[in-house]
Amino acid sequence: MTEVKALLYLFLRRFFVGPIAKLLFRPRVEGLENIPSTGPALLVSNHLAFTDSVFLPVAVPRQIVFPAKSEYFTAPGLKGRLMATFFRSVGQIPIDRSGGRASLAALNIGLEILAKGELFGIYPEGTRSPDGRLYKGKTGVARMAIVAGVPVIPVAMIDTEKLNPPGSVWPKFLIREPGRRLPRLIRPGVSIGKPLDFSRYEGMERDRFVLRSVTDEIMYALMELSGQEYVDMYAEKAKELIKAGESVDDHIKPRLGDTKAS
Repeated sequence: MTEVKALLYLFLRRFFVGPIAKLLFRPRVEGLENIPSTGPALLVSNHLAFTDSVFLPVAVPRQIVFPAKSEYFTAPGLKGRLMATFFRSVGQIPIDRSGGRASLAALNIGLEILAKGELFGIYPEGTRSPDGRLYKGKTGVARMAIVAGVPVIPVAMIDTEKLNPPGSVWPKFLIREPGRRLPRLIRPGVSIGKPLDFSRYEGMERDRFVLRSVTDEIMYALMELSGQEYVDMYAEKAKELIKAGESVDDHIKPRLGDTKAS
């Protein structure tokens, strides 16, 4: 992270985005003591809304570098150029979600950031949840955790999808709930869990069974923090089904036990 970008990030967080977010939305933050004051850490979060990438950096005192989807950097026109400039200025990196070598290259950039002693944030689901539930995590997060050998800190975003529903431009400040006569003010939450240690898997980043086990452990921690129902399906697949007018539940494979990540 260059000094200019770090200063711009600090300015935006302390004097612009941070004060506005805290004044308007009064986000609840729990578990800040689990963020190390120095050194690298991998922050893994559920993903409910676009504003997750606003409220989490506002909540954490240290700078977090997030991967942003590559479309934010390649949009045409003046608006596209301004958006790309903004994301680059605050240290965000483009990630190609097409998979394969493109995604591997993006993960390697994340490893470089961790090697510099910085915080790197990632959404294991790979995309926003289409219905507020927690979906199956992709194993890239496990590979990064094992190779980097850094603490993995689960972070649960709470109620951001109610504040910023999919497709909405402006936030919703109030929500009506069954059994309540008056609408409730939406206060988004950030719950930070205790660090997870995967050092026991050192050198095993090529074992697909280990990668799945580590990923599921991370998703279980997120489920416990967020209180979300777990769905054993990738969120991208769920979005395809919903777009086709089909029910996600009709395509979920039966699992033994409950809906917790195994």
